[in-house]
Amino acid sequence: MRYPLWMFLVGLVCLSCNPQPKNEGHYDLQIDSLIQEMTTYEKVGQLYQCLGRGHARVGDGEKARDLIELVKAGGVGSILVPGDVHDVAEMQRMAVEESRLGIPLFFNYDVIHGFKTIFPVPLAMSCSWDATLVQRAHEIAAIEAASAGISYNHGPMADVSRDPRWGRVMEGNGEDPHLSSVMTQAAIRGFQGPGLHDSHTIIACVKHFIGYGAVEGGRDYNTVDFGEETLRNIHLPPFLAAIDEGVGSVMTSFNVVGSVPTVAHEPLLREVLRGELGFEGIVISDFGSIGELIKHGYARDATQATLQALQGTVDIEMQSRNYHETIQQLIDAGQLDVAIIDAAVRRILQKKFELGLFENPYRFAAVEQIDSLTLSIPHRAVAKEIAKRSMVLLKNEGLLPISDKIERIAIVGPFANSQDILGRWSAKGDTSEAVTLLAGMQKQFSGAQITWLGVGDFWKNAPLPEKKIKELSESADLVILALGEPKEMSAEAASRATLTIPGNQNRIAEIVEETSTPAVLILFNGRPLTIGWYQENVDAILDVWFPGTEGGNAIAEVLAGEYNPSGKLTMTFPRHVGQVPLYYNHYSTGRPGTSSRYSSKYIDIPNGPLYPFGFGLSYTDFEYSDLKLSKEELMLTGHIEASVTVTNTGNVAGEEIVQLYIRDLVGEIVRPVKELKGFKMVNLKAGESETVTFSIGSELLKYWSPVSHDYIVEPGQFTVMIGTSSAAYLERNFELTD
Repeated sequence: MRYPLWMFLVGLVCLSCNPQPKNEGHYDLQIDSLIQEMTTYEKVGQLYQCLGRGHARVGDGEKARDLIELVKAGGVGSILVPGDVHDVAEMQRMAVEESRLGIPLFFNYDVIHGFKTIFPVPLAMSCSWDATLVQRAHEIAAIEAASAGISYNHGPMADVSRDPRWGRVMEGNGEDPHLSSVMTQAAIRGFQGPGLHDSHTIIACVKHFIGYGAVEGGRDYNTVDFGEETLRNIHLPPFLAAIDEGVGSVMTSFNVVGSVPTVAHEPLLREVLRGELGFEGIVISDFGSIGELIKHGYARDATQATLQALQGTVDIEMQSRNYHETIQQLIDAGQLDVAIIDAAVRRILQKKFELGLFENPYRFAAVEQIDSLTLSIPHRAVAKEIAKRSMVLLKNEGLLPISDKIERIAIVGPFANSQDILGRWSAKGDTSEAVTLLAGMQKQFSGAQITWLGVGDFWKNAPLPEKKIKELSESADLVILALGEPKEMSAEAASRATLTIPGNQNRIAEIVEETSTPAVLILFNGRPLTIGWYQENVDAILDVWFPGTEGGNAIAEVLAGEYNPSGKLTMTFPRHVGQVPLYYNHYSTGRPGTSSRYSSKYIDIPNGPLYPFGFGLSYTDFEYSDLKLSKEELMLTGHIEASVTVTNTGNVAGEEIVQLYIRDLVGEIVRPVKELKGFKMVNLKAGESETVTFSIGSELLKYWSPVSHDYIVEPGQFTVMIGTSSAAYLERNFELTD
């Protein structure tokens, strides 16, 4: 390998240096020397992330030749969606051996819920409320991605969303800032491990900064309009948690905040993210969003868009080439200080050193190991486990688990034998590796007669073979309705104006219901749907989301009772789309919904949701009793212990997620009716009880106030609520004093 001159010079200087541990300051000398050697073109190259999409093959067309020339000239710093592991290795070789300075490349990808082994979509995984298992899933994703050459991930997504019409809710952790913070940190620990120098770790990039989950009407890329109280108390906490966890990168969002596009929002990026939150890592734009400043009407041309983004400290431009084409002229015109470019280059090089790319540029291309590392039996076992824990039992009239007396099972619907159950953003996931519902049922219920009919259209109300559906249902002891959304309806650029199960699938359910054969709805989805008819008419409902590679096996084990479902919703299910945005931590208003005509309510449906945040049934029952507070008065520097007894009153063992909510009864500003502040899991045998205790200190009571322009804790009365969901709990009051 040819070593660039700057490396030789740094090596001479370091001969007299004492060895230093690997930390952020360790690479300052190397970075300083390298930046001094770089031309403006080479600096700008580090700020450019080009789109690979498999065009990284040598000699593979004009796009490949353009990319190769850019790499050799030092004109690119990272490649998004590269080719296979061999392409990655070859492009890295060109960067380190054929470019003037030999600076290695990042290879970027969106690894959202697995790489080859696909886990449930993130919204589903959050319903497990199990941060340890979520971390393990992302560790596996990092191992598989790193072996394929990926060093820099575009995930996790930390956007808090209260509107299920937005298709990207499937990428996040639901509507609650506390739970999203916990799950975001778990994902980052999984991707980045104990340190970026560690084997099989990749840079995590938390996205989208900020407010993207609050787009108007749930319409993707749309306007966001909220005040600073909502920004800081709802949308900012998961990003603060990510920074506390040491996330390496932050991605900006497509939307505006305060009528300013976030990719150029200098107060939010430079003052809040960099200054107040202390983020020192890489800020990257979203796909093409710097050029979109012109479409927003915020920049007149590419030159102004570049200047605005750089002043906001956006280090890497994804896909578009505004930086590439305009930075030099901005410098020549005296409009851009080179120090701004140097600072961005420094942050990028810092992460390349931390990853060990200068020491071993090929550590992310395990050509000889990739087959043994991906889709391994242990990885699939974790995928099945988290799929089971992600499923939420929404209704059960004694039908589940399926009795041994059931001899004939009919599976009807478009998901009956479909392998297309991975969901969107499934990276390199292969649907041919996915276990279908039918395959899982045949394996689990080998003694039963299982018939199936893969009918149903997602997109139109086409005629159905109604006679065949009816005959199949009448000949069965149990019908499984395998219905839901296709993955294309629940993803980026997949906003919906309605939340019903689409196409002609509802007619399938109506035909089955007319036969009086017991039926269970197995719901495949990436967002909350309006399924009130099913709540009224079928015997059981199990939300399995997009369950991933091991989906069919996981569903079958839950239906058989081999696993007792314990998932709890992290996003509210509305009764009707007209209710959205609908979320548990709302304000009371001056006229809360009551029987009075002049109160905040609908006149045609109840105010409340179909299924509230935190809701989820089990094959057993849990009873809460004896809620106690260790004292009724809390000092600012003290703690109160809140304890409750949870008893399994059913006949089988089960796991319960015990949830702690707190309400600030009177505040400097109006406060939510309740806020999730903690949760714990308990495993109880039939008849067993356990006391669950939460410690409450003043830190849990802090919030940001636009009156004080700061985070405050106010003396006054608070209500503690502990229970099985945001709508079912015991409560006690305490007083916070100075």
